[in-house]
Amino acid sequence: MADVSQAPLQTADGRPLKAALAKAQARAKRRAFLLVLPLLAFVLLTFVLPILQMLQRSFYHDGFSANAPATVAWLEEHPQGSEIDETAYAALVSDLAAMQKAKTAGAAGTRINYTYPGTISIFKEAAREAAKLQPPYKAALVALDKKWEDPLLWVTFRHAASPWTTDFYMVSMDLRRSTDDGLQRAEPEMRIHLQLFVKTFGLSALITGLCLLLAFPIAHLLAILPMRKSNLLMILVLLPFWTSLLVRTSSWIALGQESGIVNDILVGIGIVADDNRIQMMYNKYGTILVMTHVLLPFMVLPLYSVMRVIPPSYARAARSLGATSWTTFRRIYLPQTLPGIAAGSLLVFILAVGYYITPALVGGADGTLISNLISFHMAKANWSQAAALAAMLLVLVLILYWLYDRLIGIDRLKLG
Repeated sequence: MADVSQAPLQTADGRPLKAALAKAQARAKRRAFLLVLPLLAFVLLTFVLPILQMLQRSFYHDGFSANAPATVAWLEEHPQGSEIDETAYAALVSDLAAMQKAKTAGAAGTRINYTYPGTISIFKEAAREAAKLQPPYKAALVALDKKWEDPLLWVTFRHAASPWTTDFYMVSMDLRRSTDDGLQRAEPEMRIHLQLFVKTFGLSALITGLCLLLAFPIAHLLAILPMRKSNLLMILVLLPFWTSLLVRTSSWIALGQESGIVNDILVGIGIVADDNRIQMMYNKYGTILVMTHVLLPFMVLPLYSVMRVIPPSYARAARSLGATSWTTFRRIYLPQTLPGIAAGSLLVFILAVGYYITPALVGGADGTLISNLISFHMAKANWSQAAALAAMLLVLVLILYWLYDRLIGIDRLKLG
């Protein structure tokens, strides 16, 4: 008699069961991949590729290297520290003459101007006069502008000779090149990038703290109320999402400006004198006020999602064992809300760091953030500088995300 127990299991059509299962699993994986393929393509086209292009722009600019081939060739032939002789100036003059014909002096001067300010005008002027200049070319160029003999200018040429450069990151960190090709701090009045980074992260941390203080009791109330009342209050929390951010920000301008509704009420009841109205808009206080209002729901939702699953019996048990209200809150309730606090703080902070519209409308000169400076460089067509600042901001945000994962754990992220 044949040993039936040793025969391989088969399907109804006679195929080995193991092979049939493997084929079915492969077919299911292909089907799942095809289902997510449109979303994957959308993410690649609208998120990954723009970020890669941004990173590429932050390291690449061929404005000078592509338009000054003779000067670049001289720099490649002569090592760093070589004397800038007459042949170097002759090569530069020939390049300037070619730039004038091709109308590219502005592009070359703009690239140098990024790390050596004030050079666009001298490039354009020298390009117009290049065809008329006679040897010695150094004296002829210096007669047009003394900057042409500045060793620091030629150090800048050397670093712009390659289209791939870290100069834009150097400028973003408020560093300047010295004549010995080292780095030095910019003058205090020129240190705007790092100051704005510090200001942006400081205001974002303050806004996050204010949102946490305001959202914690709101979320707690939502969690302990009966479901019918809780749902009604949740609608009120979500109501701002039904209105455009631009409309909400503009409404605050009408409320908080010197001639706004709030000041009129304060003047009417005698708290504030008519000639001493409170300036709540167009400064950093306006930025803090409006952004706290706008971002508050993003803190309420993660907190509520955590608080609503905390059993009330824990607090009752602690009270029955003699714990005070403060001890119960500090040792029982608060530790269980930490995932929601961390998630809400991370979400609000990251959103605040990248906010643009609100600071632009209500911040004035005092309340602008790093996103406004990035927009400024984009408007001035300095895409490489804007990309470098954006890349630095992205790295800092990723560091925050990494810290959250290390301290709290990304698997405990609760966003509502």
